[in-house]
Amino acid sequence: MLEMTSRERVMAALRLEATDRVPHCELFVDVAMAEQLLNQKMGIAATGGSVRSNPYTVDQAQAVAAKLGHDNIGFILRARDYAKMAVGKDGRTFPADGLIKSEADLAMIDLPDPTRDEFYKDAEEFVKNKGDYACHLSTRIGLSQVMLSLGMENFALMLYDNRKLVEKMLDIYFDWTAEMAQRISQLGYDIFWTTDDFAFKTGLLFSPGDFRDLLFDRYRRVLDRIDIPWVLHSDGNINEALPILVELGVVGTHPNEKGAMDIVKVKQEYGDKMCLLGNVDLVLLGRGTPEQVDAEVKELIRTVGPGGGYIITSGNSLASFLKPENVLAMAEAVRKYGAYPIDLKD
Repeated sequence: MLEMTSRERVMAALRLEATDRVPHCELFVDVAMAEQLLNQKMGIAATGGSVRSNPYTVDQAQAVAAKLGHDNIGFILRARDYAKMAVGKDGRTFPADGLIKSEADLAMIDLPDPTRDEFYKDAEEFVKNKGDYACHLSTRIGLSQVMLSLGMENFALMLYDNRKLVEKMLDIYFDWTAEMAQRISQLGYDIFWTTDDFAFKTGLLFSPGDFRDLLFDRYRRVLDRIDIPWVLHSDGNINEALPILVELGVVGTHPNEKGAMDIVKVKQEYGDKMCLLGNVDLVLLGRGTPEQVDAEVKELIRTVGPGGGYIITSGNSLASFLKPENVLAMAEAVRKYGAYPIDLKD
């Protein structure tokens, strides 16, 4: 097979078609990690889980992708949540508690107008200069903002004590995302990548029945407005949700978290229905050796790569606490083992 461009490679994998090698992508690279890899200061600070606006110029995004051999770059655009933020190690921020406690607090939700052309100026400029990379739009579809704005414990209680408030908030956010999604899909983005976690390592945060009742029609409300492939990110064990996601038309799932999902088993059961993205172990990338990372990448490519429909990524994103030498070892291993046909020998 002739060598493909990065965009051709990623889009073919999402269509479950043959590619020249396993595509290598990431949802996000923490700025602190990018600075270490490129040996330069970028003058910005952002971590994937809590970033509220896009931190990279297209040139910076391409520089990181080129350093690591990634086949994609991405732009972040999402409605803000209303959570108190705390700061951890290396400046990583995380939500500590929700600010919305009752219906009276809904007045604080003030989202930018998604019908204004100016709102998309930066996103349009970014994708216009994507080059040969597959370019994804990363967003939260609405569930995460509701959970974070209420606080996780309060969200769980409200599902039973004040379900109408939860549904009212879901509608605010999903309606906003639906309008944004339609505009984004017309700008030239290749992938609509949503990043709403809804599972523990042991299973869903709520029952499959509640998932369908609360979210199916709201997801459909957004997805009916786009004409580009939808990739879903959720940490944890989402096995019980997979039939619902397939019904909704998901094209790929990420990251098929190690320790929560058996990515080989998911490939066997759903490999003819969707692409799998994942799942190089973050613990290994953070604490292991380059040799261990090399072996992990080789095994994933050997067991998940055959037949296509696989994009290798880290088990979440490239966080600042990972070892740069291991991140580079992952990139090198993809180049070493990723060419089709896959070598199936141990």
